[in-house]
Amino acid sequence: MRQMFNDIAGDYDKLNHIMSIGIDRIWRKKAIKKVIDRVNHQEILDLACGTGDFAIAEAGYMASGSHVTGVDLSEEMLRVMREKISAAGLEDRISTDLGEGENLKYDSCSFDVVSIAFGIRNFEDREASLREILRVLRPGGKLVILELSEPENKAIKWFYNLYFKNILPLIGKIVSGNSSAYNYLPASVIAFPGRREWMGTMSRCGYKNLMHKALSMGICRMYVGEK
Repeated sequence: MRQMFNDIAGDYDKLNHIMSIGIDRIWRKKAIKKVIDRVNHQEILDLACGTGDFAIAEAGYMASGSHVTGVDLSEEMLRVMREKISAAGLEDRISTDLGEGENLKYDSCSFDVVSIAFGIRNFEDREASLREILRVLRPGGKLVILELSEPENKAIKWFYNLYFKNILPLIGKIVSGNSSAYNYLPASVIAFPGRREWMGTMSRCGYKNLMHKALSMGICRMYVGEK
Protein backbone atom coordinates (compact mmCIF):
# COMPACT_ATOMS: atom_id res chain seq x y z
CA MET A 1 0.00 0.00 0.00
CA ARG A 2 2.77 2.42 0.97
CA GLN A 3 4.67 1.76 -2.25
CA MET A 4 1.58 2.19 -4.41
CA PHE A 5 0.86 5.63 -2.97
CA ASN A 6 4.51 6.60 -3.17
CA ASP A 7 4.44 5.71 -6.88
CA ILE A 8 1.37 7.83 -7.71
CA ALA A 9 2.04 10.81 -5.40
CA GLY A 10 3.10 13.13 -8.19
CA ASP A 11 -0.14 12.64 -10.12
CA TYR A 12 -2.44 12.01 -7.18
CA ASP A 13 -4.10 15.43 -7.02
CA LYS A 14 -4.91 15.47 -10.71
CA LEU A 15 -6.26 11.93 -10.68
CA ASN A 16 -8.17 12.43 -7.43
CA HIS A 17 -10.07 15.31 -9.02
CA ILE A 18 -10.75 13.15 -12.08
CA MET A 19 -11.96 10.26 -9.90
CA SER A 20 -14.39 12.53 -8.03
CA ILE A 21 -15.46 14.29 -11.25
CA GLY A 22 -14.07 17.54 -9.84
CA ILE A 23 -16.54 18.00 -7.00
CA ASP A 24 -14.34 16.75 -4.15
CA ARG A 25 -13.64 20.37 -3.15
CA ILE A 26 -17.35 20.91 -2.48
CA TRP A 27 -17.51 17.75 -0.37
CA ARG A 28 -14.54 18.89 1.71
CA LYS A 29 -16.15 22.27 2.36
CA LYS A 30 -19.33 20.60 3.61
CA ALA A 31 -17.35 18.36 5.98
CA ILE A 32 -15.23 21.23 7.28
CA LYS A 33 -18.24 23.41 8.01
CA LYS A 34 -19.80 20.52 9.94
CA VAL A 35 -16.95 20.03 12.43
CA ILE A 36 -14.55 23.00 12.43
CA ASP A 37 -15.12 25.79 14.95
CA ARG A 38 -14.27 29.14 13.34
CA VAL A 39 -14.25 30.95 16.70
CA ASN A 40 -12.40 28.75 19.19
CA HIS A 41 -8.94 27.22 19.04
CA GLN A 42 -8.88 23.59 17.90
CA GLU A 43 -6.28 20.87 17.49
CA ILE A 44 -7.08 18.87 14.35
CA LEU A 45 -5.66 15.55 13.18
CA ASP A 46 -6.03 14.79 9.47
CA LEU A 47 -5.42 11.07 8.94
CA ALA A 48 -4.51 9.56 5.56
CA CYS A 49 -3.87 13.19 4.61
CA GLY A 50 -2.31 12.33 1.25
CA THR A 51 -1.04 15.45 -0.47
CA GLY A 52 -2.80 17.72 2.00
CA ASP A 53 -5.90 19.06 0.24
CA PHE A 54 -8.17 18.54 3.25
CA ALA A 55 -5.63 19.81 5.79
CA ILE A 56 -4.99 22.95 3.74
CA ALA A 57 -8.74 23.57 3.39
CA GLU A 58 -9.15 23.10 7.16
CA ALA A 59 -6.34 25.55 7.86
CA GLY A 60 -8.05 28.16 5.71
CA TYR A 61 -11.29 27.84 7.66
CA MET A 62 -10.27 27.29 11.29
CA ALA A 63 -9.89 29.90 14.04
CA SER A 64 -6.64 31.74 14.66
CA GLY A 65 -4.23 29.71 16.78
CA SER A 66 -5.64 26.37 15.65
CA HIS A 67 -3.37 23.70 14.23
CA VAL A 68 -3.66 20.74 11.84
CA THR A 69 -1.41 17.69 12.02
CA GLY A 70 -1.43 15.67 8.81
CA VAL A 71 -0.53 11.97 9.06
CA ASP A 72 0.05 9.58 6.16
CA LEU A 73 1.91 6.32 5.55
CA SER A 74 3.42 7.56 2.27
CA GLU A 75 6.63 9.57 2.42
CA GLU A 76 6.11 10.85 -1.14
CA MET A 77 2.57 12.03 -0.43
CA LEU A 78 3.87 13.98 2.55
CA ARG A 79 6.68 15.45 0.46
CA VAL A 80 4.13 16.82 -2.02
CA MET A 81 2.00 18.05 0.89
CA ARG A 82 4.91 19.96 2.43
CA GLU A 83 5.55 21.68 -0.90
CA LYS A 84 1.91 22.77 -1.04
CA ILE A 85 1.96 23.96 2.57
CA SER A 86 5.05 26.05 1.85
CA ALA A 87 3.53 27.51 -1.31
CA ALA A 88 0.42 28.49 0.66
CA GLY A 89 2.46 30.01 3.51
CA LEU A 90 0.84 27.73 6.09
CA GLU A 91 3.92 26.27 7.80
CA ASP A 92 2.80 27.71 11.15
CA ARG A 93 -0.68 26.14 10.89
CA ILE A 94 0.02 22.67 9.48
CA SER A 95 2.60 20.03 10.37
CA THR A 96 3.13 16.55 8.93
CA ASP A 97 3.95 13.15 10.43
CA LEU A 98 4.61 9.74 8.94
CA GLY A 99 2.30 7.18 10.53
CA GLU A 100 -0.73 4.88 10.34
CA GLY A 101 -4.17 5.10 11.89
CA GLU A 102 -3.89 1.83 13.76
CA ASN A 103 -1.02 3.06 15.95
CA LEU A 104 -1.01 6.79 16.64
CA LYS A 105 1.88 8.22 18.62
CA TYR A 106 -0.15 11.00 20.24
CA ASP A 107 -1.33 11.22 23.84
CA SER A 108 -4.90 10.40 24.71
CA CYS A 109 -7.36 13.32 24.47
CA SER A 110 -5.04 15.38 22.21
CA PHE A 111 -7.40 16.46 19.42
CA ASP A 112 -10.75 18.22 19.05
CA VAL A 113 -11.34 16.91 15.53
CA VAL A 114 -10.03 13.98 13.50
CA SER A 115 -10.71 14.02 9.76
CA ILE A 116 -10.24 11.34 7.13
CA ALA A 117 -10.96 12.24 3.50
CA PHE A 118 -11.11 9.36 1.03
CA GLY A 119 -8.69 7.21 3.02
CA ILE A 120 -10.54 5.06 5.55
CA ARG A 121 -11.18 2.34 2.96
CA ASN A 122 -7.40 1.83 2.68
CA PHE A 123 -6.84 1.19 6.40
CA GLU A 124 -5.64 -2.33 7.13
CA ASP A 125 -7.62 -2.65 10.37
CA ARG A 126 -10.46 -0.16 10.36
CA GLU A 127 -11.89 -1.06 13.75
CA ALA A 128 -8.49 -0.77 15.44
CA SER A 129 -8.08 2.63 13.77
CA LEU A 130 -11.52 3.82 14.92
CA ARG A 131 -10.69 2.87 18.51
CA GLU A 132 -7.30 4.54 18.29
CA ILE A 133 -8.90 7.70 16.93
CA LEU A 134 -11.40 7.64 19.79
CA ARG A 135 -8.48 7.43 22.22
CA VAL A 136 -6.77 10.58 20.89
CA LEU A 137 -10.03 12.57 20.65
CA ARG A 138 -10.94 14.83 23.55
CA PRO A 139 -14.34 14.32 25.23
CA GLY A 140 -16.94 15.77 22.89
CA GLY A 141 -14.47 15.67 20.01
CA LYS A 142 -15.62 14.68 16.53
CA LEU A 143 -14.48 12.30 13.83
CA VAL A 144 -15.54 13.28 10.30
CA ILE A 145 -15.07 10.87 7.42
CA LEU A 146 -15.55 11.52 3.72
CA GLU A 147 -15.56 8.45 1.51
CA LEU A 148 -16.50 7.65 -2.05
CA SER A 149 -19.28 5.09 -2.36
CA GLU A 150 -21.57 3.31 -4.77
CA PRO A 151 -24.85 5.20 -5.29
CA GLU A 152 -27.97 3.31 -4.23
CA ASN A 153 -30.04 4.42 -7.24
CA LYS A 154 -29.75 1.60 -9.79
CA ALA A 155 -29.47 3.81 -12.89
CA ILE A 156 -26.85 6.09 -11.35
CA LYS A 157 -25.01 3.04 -9.99
CA TRP A 158 -24.78 1.55 -13.50
CA PHE A 159 -23.11 4.65 -14.93
CA TYR A 160 -20.94 4.99 -11.83
CA ASN A 161 -19.61 1.44 -12.18
CA LEU A 162 -19.04 1.90 -15.91
CA TYR A 163 -16.89 4.93 -15.16
CA PHE A 164 -15.08 3.48 -12.15
CA LYS A 165 -14.39 0.01 -13.50
CA ASN A 166 -13.60 0.83 -17.14
CA ILE A 167 -12.88 4.49 -17.80
CA LEU A 168 -11.01 5.52 -14.64
CA PRO A 169 -8.28 2.81 -14.86
CA LEU A 170 -7.65 3.85 -18.47
CA ILE A 171 -7.33 7.52 -17.46
CA GLY A 172 -5.03 6.50 -14.61
CA LYS A 173 -2.81 4.58 -16.99
CA ILE A 174 -2.61 7.49 -19.43
CA VAL A 175 -1.95 10.17 -16.79
CA SER A 176 0.28 8.28 -14.33
CA GLY A 177 1.39 5.17 -16.17
CA ASN A 178 0.15 3.12 -13.22
CA SER A 179 -2.99 1.25 -14.23
CA SER A 180 -2.82 -1.18 -11.30
CA ALA A 181 -3.26 1.63 -8.74
CA TYR A 182 -6.33 2.91 -10.55
CA ASN A 183 -7.78 -0.57 -10.75
CA TYR A 184 -7.27 -0.88 -7.00
CA LEU A 185 -8.84 2.47 -6.09
CA PRO A 186 -12.28 1.80 -7.68
CA ALA A 187 -12.26 -1.75 -6.34
CA SER A 188 -11.59 -0.46 -2.83
CA VAL A 189 -14.54 1.94 -3.08
CA ILE A 190 -16.89 -0.83 -4.18
CA ALA A 191 -15.64 -3.15 -1.42
CA PHE A 192 -16.15 -0.58 1.36
CA PRO A 193 -19.11 -1.33 3.70
CA GLY A 194 -22.48 0.26 3.03
CA ARG A 195 -23.72 3.13 5.18
CA ARG A 196 -25.72 1.01 7.65
CA GLU A 197 -22.88 -1.46 8.18
CA TRP A 198 -20.29 1.29 8.55
CA MET A 199 -22.36 3.29 11.03
CA GLY A 200 -22.86 0.08 12.99
CA THR A 201 -19.08 -0.38 13.07
CA MET A 202 -18.58 3.18 14.32
CA SER A 203 -21.19 2.64 17.03
CA ARG A 204 -19.61 -0.64 18.08
CA CYS A 205 -16.25 1.12 18.39
CA GLY A 206 -17.68 3.65 20.83
CA TYR A 207 -18.87 6.65 18.79
CA LYS A 208 -22.12 8.39 19.65
CA ASN A 209 -24.42 10.98 18.05
CA LEU A 210 -23.66 9.40 14.69
CA MET A 211 -24.65 11.25 11.53
CA HIS A 212 -24.58 10.26 7.87
CA LYS A 213 -25.16 12.41 4.82
CA ALA A 214 -25.15 11.26 1.18
CA LEU A 215 -23.50 13.81 -1.11
CA SER A 216 -23.97 14.11 -4.87
CA MET A 217 -26.58 11.33 -5.07
CA GLY A 218 -24.47 9.01 -2.92
CA ILE A 219 -21.23 9.24 -4.90
CA CYS A 220 -19.68 10.44 -1.64
CA ARG A 221 -20.80 9.92 1.95
CA MET A 222 -20.02 11.96 5.04
CA TYR A 223 -19.99 10.27 8.46
CA VAL A 224 -19.67 12.16 11.74
CA GLY A 225 -19.32 10.61 15.19
CA GLU A 226 -18.56 12.06 18.63
CA LYS A 227 -16.55 10.80 21.57
